Amino acid sequence: MAFQPIVDVACRSVFAYEALVRGIDQESANDVLGQITEESRTAFDQSCRIKAMILATQLGIAEQGALLSVNFLPGAVYSPSACIQRTILAAEWTGFPLSSLMFEISEMETVGETTRLQEIAAEYRKHGLILALDDFGAGHSGLNLLADLDVHMLKLDGHLVRGIDHTPRTEEIVRATTAMCQRLGVQVVAECVETRGEYDLLRDCGIHLMQGFLFARPTFEALPEIIWPDDRSGRSPVTSINGAASPERAVRHGRPIKLPSVA
Repeated sequence: MAFQPIVDVACRSVFAYEALVRGIDQESANDVLGQITEESRTAFDQSCRIKAMILATQLGIAEQGALLSVNFLPGAVYSPSACIQRTILAAEWTGFPLSSLMFEISEMETVGETTRLQEIAAEYRKHGLILALDDFGAGHSGLNLLADLDVHMLKLDGHLVRGIDHTPRTEEIVRATTAMCQRLGVQVVAECVETRGEYDLLRDCGIHLMQGFLFARPTFEALPEIIWPDDRSGRSPVTSINGAASPERAVRHGRPIKLPSVA
């Protein structure tokens, strides 16, 4: 597993660490997922959860007050209740608190029926787990899934984030989505944030949870050092960094929102 932080730029803290699957020689997630068959899908999904929790326990993620975010494959969940029971047992075995787990449901994941995904989400919420809709805007069912699934978080796909400071049309879509989510009590995370211009514009949209190379690259079985945009002093791996944002610009269009209760 490699870990990449989701940071809260409003209070300069780590909200969560996403566990990203890697090969034993650090092969990419696509390389690993390309080897998964229908027969091995469920075992792979469970193994990833256990491995992520083992490493998260060793790295002290929960002690930092951060969540562990794990991608899961809805198609691998043959029974929501049986699946969650295995996760609960794995949490007890590894010593990782169940309340610090967040599961990301990818919009790109093919699921037979929405009702099945609703059953999975309901079972997970019943046990106090936080749910996020990942890759929002990458597929063709984003708004439908947001309407059908009671999730706590929404992660904007990188396609909506990259170059947003130069694409007014995308900016308006992100502003409208963020305002809608605030009314729904759903927190928005911007993925793939790589430049200072993107960062400034996203803050202006009212988004304070972000993830991307601007802050840290994924680190193999370790927690990466986080570089805050205002503290860079030329240390950034990203070359396109613009001027600093004014405090007024950062708060004008939105305010931080609290995570809804998962009790």
